Amino acid sequence: MRRILVTGGAGFIGSNFVHYLSENTDCTITVLDKLTYAASREALEGLDVQLVVGDVADPAVVDDLVGRHDAVVHFAAESHNDNSLSDPGPFIATNIVGTFCLLEAARRHDVRLHHISTDEVYGDLALEDPARFTEATPYNPSSPYSAAKAGSDHLVRAWVRSFGVRATISNCSNNYGPWQHVEKFIPRQITNVLGGGRPKVYGTGANVRDWIHAADHSSAVWEILQRGRIGETYLIGADGERDNLTVVREILRQLGRSEDEYDLVTDRAGHDLRYAIDSTKLRTELGWAPAYGDFEAGLAQTIGWYQAHESWWRTHKQATEAAYATRGQA
Repeated sequence: MRRILVTGGAGFIGSNFVHYLSENTDCTITVLDKLTYAASREALEGLDVQLVVGDVADPAVVDDLVGRHDAVVHFAAESHNDNSLSDPGPFIATNIVGTFCLLEAARRHDVRLHHISTDEVYGDLALEDPARFTEATPYNPSSPYSAAKAGSDHLVRAWVRSFGVRATISNCSNNYGPWQHVEKFIPRQITNVLGGGRPKVYGTGANVRDWIHAADHSSAVWEILQRGRIGETYLIGADGERDNLTVVREILRQLGRSEDEYDLVTDRAGHDLRYAIDSTKLRTELGWAPAYGDFEAGLAQTIGWYQAHESWWRTHKQATEAAYATRGQA
């Protein structure tokens, strides 16, 4: 697998994976990306990669590219829950139709496929529940975004079983790190503080997410692509459970502000309570472990990146906050 096609490779998690491949392998890398608002050419600058601007839901574009590669890693997705509540259509088109196009191309050309999914397909856990999601947890998506990702997972499993497509799936917990759009939770809070404002926390801030650095997600995906068993699902997590208020207070603390300088805003509709990943299968079967085992250290690195890249995120900030304002969440 020396010729790798990465869909969505100019987006947040996809571009971090492209960086990982560039720094740790001698693969030839092609990126297919639609370059929507959440993607960034700058994230690929200085890397020896070919960028193809195109839609993963375009069968002609996808078939040609898949046929010229040994493996496909499928990151391309519409992923912002708030946007899916406003307009679900793009989520169905990219996440479901796009995955279908890739599966058909992989079937025609017998190309190895790894499908990137999310822990949100499992719904949520009670805050006091000691359990975590496992590969056997039933699907129970809460939003149009997570429902579309659940649908794409089911397509992959069906194409493996019915057509013998050589595919694997990974469901990952919430990512943080460089190049994440400022609409997302952690970069929104960081950039609010860097801009002299205050973090905005949904509801009471009690919702829990299981955080993983994008670099650790990337290393796990590479292990699965190389050594994962065809047809299997692997959950990727770094034991990073934190409630939203704790994360916000840590950001404030690291930036030298009072930990009480935040605002509570209108909660999101259908807001999942808690996500938690049990990554035992990935760790025991493939020997993977996260490099960023300390969330606070990973967060400090991420804050430093946003401090050093204000010219990149500042161009997106005003429109993002305006969108939140229309929902009463600014």
